[in-house]
Amino acid sequence: MTAGETLLDAFINANVLLMICLSFWFVLRAAMQHLGLRYAYGTQLRLLKLMFVVIALAPFIAAGFRALQSGGFARGVNINLSDAVVAYYLNGGFEMDSSRFEAMVLMRDSFSLNILNAEGWGAQAVIVMFLLGLGLGVVRLASSVFCLWRIVNASYDWRQFGRLKLRLSDRTLVPFSTRGLRNYYVVIPSHMLSETTELKVALAHELQHIRQGDLEWEVAMEALKPVFYLNPAYHLWKRQVEYLRELICDKEVILRGRVDLRAYCETLLSVCQKTLRRDRAFVVAVPKVTLVTADRKAMVPRKRSFLEHRIHSALEVKRARFQHLVFAALSVPLLAITTLTTLAIQSPGDWSQDRLMLSTVVNLDRLDEINRLSTFGRLRE
Repeated sequence: MTAGETLLDAFINANVLLMICLSFWFVLRAAMQHLGLRYAYGTQLRLLKLMFVVIALAPFIAAGFRALQSGGFARGVNINLSDAVVAYYLNGGFEMDSSRFEAMVLMRDSFSLNILNAEGWGAQAVIVMFLLGLGLGVVRLASSVFCLWRIVNASYDWRQFGRLKLRLSDRTLVPFSTRGLRNYYVVIPSHMLSETTELKVALAHELQHIRQGDLEWEVAMEALKPVFYLNPAYHLWKRQVEYLRELICDKEVILRGRVDLRAYCETLLSVCQKTLRRDRAFVVAVPKVTLVTADRKAMVPRKRSFLEHRIHSALEVKRARFQHLVFAALSVPLLAITTLTTLAIQSPGDWSQDRLMLSTVVNLDRLDEINRLSTFGRLRE
């Protein structure tokens, strides 16, 4: 494989894995809710992140497995889905024209080759759509980072604790946190200095986000967004992470006991009401983590607003028991399934015996068709 083929193959695998693993996640989440683990938000988020780490490491997992096969440790093990389907077909598992089946098996290879060579209107359309999405995504990201930099740069120094800087801003109505290459920033609206309760809630919330490492994930997710701009599974995965991290942050702040539950919920409602007048620059400024977002819908069947779901969750908050044990019990099968899926969807490295046999069958069928047509022509004469 050339460098271009390797890169394209890894990109296709990442997109396919995102869609498949997101389906696994929804099944797992439904099972956890059925088992009484509805409020184990921390475990759910860690499992979701674990899957994404496996997807990011997919090329290295595949390379490691091929190295094991080359070293003779897993020579007889073949997990490739394409090879399995070919073997099933050759064993009489189902009937289909051999040429048609071979074309279906080689569809991905043909698609990749057309993309690399920009052959055909279909491949050219895909290339244009990807480049257009990537370009728009990069421009949007650069513009958003610039807007965020302007808001932070226009704010005033208030307190500093090591790498953490607390700043006051007259340009935003919503507290938020972000980070630079070295420092963390928590930006508080200036009017909150006269609202002691709201200030306390805002600081507790944003500092909890920093403790959880949410800013690093937000930066990574926004950076990858232009690359996976055309994949709806990525946007849905990103929203799931945002959804769970807010519920975890709410729960941890309340369980720490330093903020009154009623005051916390009232602050969310108050800040949400003020954000209805927010300016466009704050909306597009990323990457940041805010106290509240007024225009989100929670991913629940009744389509409640995200804020409404957060308040209901806060009112019913309880500490999940045995979270580390539950995570360990669920992560092992999830990791195994994700890894097996990673290996199963890889393009076959070499022509296996079954694929060579399929090629032979196709050639024999074509030869038989040629002989049949030739015999039919002689009979007519």
